[in-house]
Amino acid sequence: MKKVLVLDFGGQYNLLVARRVRECGVYCEIKPFRIGMDEIRAFAPDAIVFTGGPATVFEPNAPQLDPAVFTLGVPILGICYGQQLMIHQLGGACRRSEVREYGKVALTHDGTSELFHGVEPTSVYWMSHGVEVERLSPGFRAVAATDSCAYAAIEDAQRRLYGVQFHPEVLHTVHGTQIIQNFLYRICGFAPEWSMASYASEAIEECRVKIGSGRVLLALSGGVDSAVAAALLYRAVGKQLTCIFVDHGLLRKNEGDEVESAMRTALGMEIIRVDASERFLTRLAGVTEPERKRKIIGEEFIRVFEAEAKKLGTVDFLAQGTIYPDVVESGLGGESAVIKSHHNVGGLPEHVDFKEIIEPLRRLFKDEVRALGVELGLPEKLVWRQPFPGPGLAIRVIGDITREKLDILRDADAIFREEVAKAGLERSVNQYFAALTNLRSVGVMGDERTYDYAVALRAVETQDFMTADWSRLPYELLDTVSRRIVGEVKHVNRVLYDITSKPPATVELE
Repeated sequence: MKKVLVLDFGGQYNLLVARRVRECGVYCEIKPFRIGMDEIRAFAPDAIVFTGGPATVFEPNAPQLDPAVFTLGVPILGICYGQQLMIHQLGGACRRSEVREYGKVALTHDGTSELFHGVEPTSVYWMSHGVEVERLSPGFRAVAATDSCAYAAIEDAQRRLYGVQFHPEVLHTVHGTQIIQNFLYRICGFAPEWSMASYASEAIEECRVKIGSGRVLLALSGGVDSAVAAALLYRAVGKQLTCIFVDHGLLRKNEGDEVESAMRTALGMEIIRVDASERFLTRLAGVTEPERKRKIIGEEFIRVFEAEAKKLGTVDFLAQGTIYPDVVESGLGGESAVIKSHHNVGGLPEHVDFKEIIEPLRRLFKDEVRALGVELGLPEKLVWRQPFPGPGLAIRVIGDITREKLDILRDADAIFREEVAKAGLERSVNQYFAALTNLRSVGVMGDERTYDYAVALRAVETQDFMTADWSRLPYELLDTVSRRIVGEVKHVNRVLYDITSKPPATVELE
């Protein structure tokens, strides 16, 4: 199977680059630009993409690459900073733009490059730069321009080196997907072969070889990711897998019973359910800082698994449902800044009593995980469960956590999810939930003064959970939800709706 290496220079759209390549049916992985040539050769890419980034190529300490990367003989596409770096390192020059371009810009190509095959001559592209190419490197020529940028797209077709100043990976670039397809199909000669069917067979075999005759303990959290990981591992090693479902007291309403029942029915496997709610809530008592909550939960998860593993005898591997956005947001997948630690990525204690951690979904985006779940035969109801973070309601109760607050939130969240489903929006809204703020305010109910909590509702629409837009839910739905929560849930007198997209916010409140 052909594969693309995406070298990450720290730009804001870098996960989208990988996402778009995979949508074209071509497998790719993101690596930080700092990796050496030995690692690049070991990955053996069939093509390389240089992403954008915030640096300026001609400044001291700007990110650079080993020039040997240009001698590998594989096609390379440089995007924004990636284009500038290519020119800078191959004998050309860049300069600060006289007119900086940000946002939607009209671009015209000359019709001679395979990169723009089938693309109308002039259309809208997304720009985000204050530096541009001043002088081309030997062998390159300009193939597209804007009113302010003479080298909006360039190529050295003989060496199959291409650069674009715009961002084809964002949806604002009208023909962005077509341009990426042209690079992959027409220039690189690839065919769409990355699919969940192929990934499933490869991942199953990979897990089977890695685990051998060892025993695996899976952290079954109740979310989609861990359920799909369980299905894949069960296909790989069968009874060598033991699933432990830890009820940490931070689950949604009735979720423990629902998950246990669904997984037994779907997978036909035994599940050990551990009630550790008292243990978790004791450790979390008085803790208000979100990262501290995540670290505590990650550590307690491991300790519970260690204790259960000892009861089972020798267990060699710990399996987790870590997915690609978890890895990147934790700062481990490229040059992106750490946004938040994930309990199954950066939140684990340094010492664990397992030989190794198995993460069969580590390379997948959320929608790919769902597609894999369908491929593995999991029931639709389970695959399309609302995403639920490992730390559970701990990061949806803002501030300190108490049993009373958790019960308030469970009831409010259940009402919200029920009404969204009644409205037939459970598939069009990718994630929706309630959070309990630590804001208390004055209200009036039954002619009496109240001083109770405010519940925040959050609903977003997204393809990959790396970026997300707030969902424009119907006012009638929000009105119904608000009335029900205030009327049916004790100690709540106000309901708020979060209309912030990601970025600048994250999907979860903490």
